[in-house]
Amino acid sequence: MHRYPLSQIGLSRNLKLSQLLVFDRVMETGSIRRAATDMGLTQPAVTKVIQELESSFEGALFERHSRGVIPTDLGRVVGRRVKSLLAEFRHMSEELDTFRFGTAGHVVVGTLISASAHLLPAAITRLKSRAPDVLVTVREGPTAQLFPLLATGELDIVVGRLPEVELPIADAFPLTHHKLFDDSLAVVVGSGQEMGNASIGSLRDLADAPWILPTLESPLRYAVERMFRQAGLKLPADIIESLSVLTNLGILLEAPRVAVMPRVAATRFMRAGLLRILDIPESGSFGTVGYSVRSNKELNPACESFVHCLCEVAKASASA
Repeated sequence: MHRYPLSQIGLSRNLKLSQLLVFDRVMETGSIRRAATDMGLTQPAVTKVIQELESSFEGALFERHSRGVIPTDLGRVVGRRVKSLLAEFRHMSEELDTFRFGTAGHVVVGTLISASAHLLPAAITRLKSRAPDVLVTVREGPTAQLFPLLATGELDIVVGRLPEVELPIADAFPLTHHKLFDDSLAVVVGSGQEMGNASIGSLRDLADAPWILPTLESPLRYAVERMFRQAGLKLPADIIESLSVLTNLGILLEAPRVAVMPRVAATRFMRAGLLRILDIPESGSFGTVGYSVRSNKELNPACESFVHCLCEVAKASASA
């Protein structure tokens, strides 16, 4: 018979879900006061919970400062485990609801710019048409932010451009990547900007133009830099760095500036009359668009249905 250390048994018996929820909120907000407000508790009540946890873990979990609290090394270790535990509780609750009520639960999706314009909205719409009671939560961000959240279970799936195998983040977490389709890059300007009406035949014609480029931590930035490098050009001097689709659209409509985005997304905005796609032969390959999930965790029923919708939308887009 397997035996557990007495200290481990005592710790597991003493911990309560309510304590972990309070701890997680303090971690998220960096403030006892804000955590108390968010959870409808008093500050002394939150402080007491943290003190109880520190007693259980036999060490300080936070350092107090005038502006709030920051986790200690022990607090960060506990924080990672608490995130995973709370994610497991959420998954268990969804599975029980599915079993008892036949509902499809909750899907938490992380998305990149390559999926947020067409693939993701179409897949979510398709899912909701079949299961309107499903709750879908979307969180947008760069790969470096979303993959750690996926690995701890805070996200169920990440949809967007898959990282190149040579990039460290490609295998930094226990994730499995699934290809949906290959996409190319599109060089775009606002539909009403005169820049799009000029005689532009190559990337060199735009070398001195003002640009919007992806942020440095984005794999899309790697693809754009490769595009300029292969054309024998330096990066533009006048740039704005942004991964926000809404912000980029607004800038392109307001001023004569050039941007790069996945062709599938750019085509959608072009058909809506918002953007103009420039015929630039050097635009090249964007990469593989797909979805990433945890290797060591089965998908919940809601996420399985969502994956089916993703595959259907990708297939329909490829044949269109």
